[in-house]
Amino acid sequence: MAKRYAEIGKDCVACGSCIRVCPVHAVTVWRGVTAVVDKVRCVGCGKCAAECPAGAITLQNREELA
Repeated sequence: MAKRYAEIGKDCVACGSCIRVCPVHAVTVWRGVTAVVDKVRCVGCGKCAAECPAGAITLQNREELA
């Protein structure tokens, strides 16, 4: 499993830029208001964060399973 995942913050404007660049289709737009990441599917590549014009996406570390 990837060590990171994308987290979308409140500044998201649902422009869809992140959806277009996600190689594993882990991002969807929820009710046309904000993007949502499927954390299980996300591989933590950071392409969505680099593409986001609002700077609303950050990469978070996954918790290590004991």
